[in-house]
Amino acid sequence: MTRAYNFSAGPATLPESVLRQACDEMLDFRGAGASIVELSHRGAEFMEVAAEAEVDLRALMSIPDDYAVLFLSGGATTQQALIALNFAQPGQPADYVLTGHWGKTALKQVKPYVAANVAASSEAGGFRGIPPRAEWRLSPDAAYVHITANETIHGVEFRDIPETGDVPLFADFSSSIASEPLDIARYGLIYGGAQKNVGPAGVTMVVVRDDLIGQALPITPSAFDYKIQADNDSMFNTPPTYTIYIAGLVFNWIKAQGGLKAMEAHNRKKAAVLYDHLETTSFFYNPVARDDRSLMNVPFKLRDESLDEAFLKGAQARGMVQLKGHRSVGGMRASIYNAMPIEGVVALVEYMKEFEVSHG
Repeated sequence: MTRAYNFSAGPATLPESVLRQACDEMLDFRGAGASIVELSHRGAEFMEVAAEAEVDLRALMSIPDDYAVLFLSGGATTQQALIALNFAQPGQPADYVLTGHWGKTALKQVKPYVAANVAASSEAGGFRGIPPRAEWRLSPDAAYVHITANETIHGVEFRDIPETGDVPLFADFSSSIASEPLDIARYGLIYGGAQKNVGPAGVTMVVVRDDLIGQALPITPSAFDYKIQADNDSMFNTPPTYTIYIAGLVFNWIKAQGGLKAMEAHNRKKAAVLYDHLETTSFFYNPVARDDRSLMNVPFKLRDESLDEAFLKGAQARGMVQLKGHRSVGGMRASIYNAMPIEGVVALVEYMKEFEVSHG
């Protein structure tokens, strides 16, 4: 069987070796006589899997000891709502910097619970970059400042960590977590769904500074209270066991590649191949400001949009799938997460060159 180069934005491609190991262990996990999906989350086998996953994630991301690591269900959109319930007091503002679709989604989730303030937005310009820090209007008494570290749809990424003073910085890292080293201590909280760089859909990782949790609003259900989840090692209720297991296999794969520094070099090299080509042609273009371009999600368009369907059909015939851009922006999008080999990006660029010759 020949696997396609899968450019899906998520759920996304996973390392083949991880999928093969999961396949090999599916019916009998480590001699238990049962699949990991059948074993109790409180049994010794899964408890060991969960502990290993946390230890490995802490080591990979250099997470300080005074931060809790949670593996929660519900997806990043759920966590966006829970942030307000866990950290903002009644009437207290929370600042949001909008750089794309998911920033707007995060804002929408919290409006019922917090006095949300749009501190800055690049929407007027089509979300093609990050608003200059000097233009942000932050609230001195805000519960937190929220950013979307990487906008999956618009291909805009924070390449530098913004300074927010004494107000903790919160960030959605769904499409860039574990793709490069990160100074966790600069953040009060980060979160991200697994289905881009870490595993299949189903689990969301939350990394939060210990001193911030424990002040959830009284209306917060117990399962959504980060303090309760931290005190119960993410097992107050049944966690998404299989997704945590796969995430653990991916953490081991990342370690085998050389860790996050090696992962960053790999991801930068892939992105450079595609962006360099986009700089040399007028047939295709990338709409994002150069300094704010994502290493993970590269949207690009044809000058003649009537050729989109032909381009996508030809790509699929060549074993390159899921290149269609999000419906809100159109065009194409190449998501080149950790598990995408550089050969896939090279194949895409070669096809783009061929398509330009035949349709230009």
